[in-house]
Amino acid sequence: MTPEEIDEAAEALFAAEHLNNQIGLLSARYPEMTMEDAYAVQATFVARKIATGRRRIGWKIGLTSRAMQDALGIDTPDSGVLLDDMLFEDGAQIPPGRFIQPRVEAEIAFVMKDDLSGKALTREDVLAATDYVAPALEILDTRILRKDAEGRVRNVCDTISDNAANAGLVLGSARHAPEAHDLRWVGAIVRRDETVEETGLGAGVLNDPVTSVLWLAERLNRYGQQIAAGDIVLSGSFIRPVEAPAGADFFADFGPFGTVTVTFD
Repeated sequence: MTPEEIDEAAEALFAAEHLNNQIGLLSARYPEMTMEDAYAVQATFVARKIATGRRRIGWKIGLTSRAMQDALGIDTPDSGVLLDDMLFEDGAQIPPGRFIQPRVEAEIAFVMKDDLSGKALTREDVLAATDYVAPALEILDTRILRKDAEGRVRNVCDTISDNAANAGLVLGSARHAPEAHDLRWVGAIVRRDETVEETGLGAGVLNDPVTSVLWLAERLNRYGQQIAAGDIVLSGSFIRPVEAPAGADFFADFGPFGTVTVTFD
């Protein structure tokens, strides 16, 4: 993509978010788009939001499960940027019209006490740089149609461009030392209203959520970026996304790890 096309795509995403109106598939509009192009669109989209006064507070990692990677024909996760207006307290009520087509996923959040950057990082480096881990719900949204009128569906370039479908996060109040639990065995039962919609284990995230954070640190290092002290890192979902229509009430039970709740008004 040319610089002009990247700016054009980012501006279309920015407008879609503010108008609560999805745009067509970028992969159809720019059929030669690569993943590098998509990250350039994402960076421009996020920069446009930061220019309005938003502040980066961390990162999200997506496409960490084998099932999701197979569905998109890729073998790598993706990442997006968390901004300050995306963070909701446990028990939050999401106002009507805040999101276009929200869905919810269960994740383990890492909150960092030290910077994490450089090459040849290890699992121990991730744990040492982590202040605490906590239960979390990610709110997904899409400024791009999931499927267009011709039956074409979003691909990984659409998702990456759209800030990895990131829209919000609800951080649970429980706090744990990162080495206090085997995070592969931390799981959640996710209930929408009175129905259990999904269950899963942390091992669904690259076999270990710590591996996911390690992947992100290494990817950012290639572009001269880093996970910084104070950042929140959503390590990836271990359930399928659950639709969040108006009136939906979510309760995620992580057992001894804690709980997270959110309501969509």
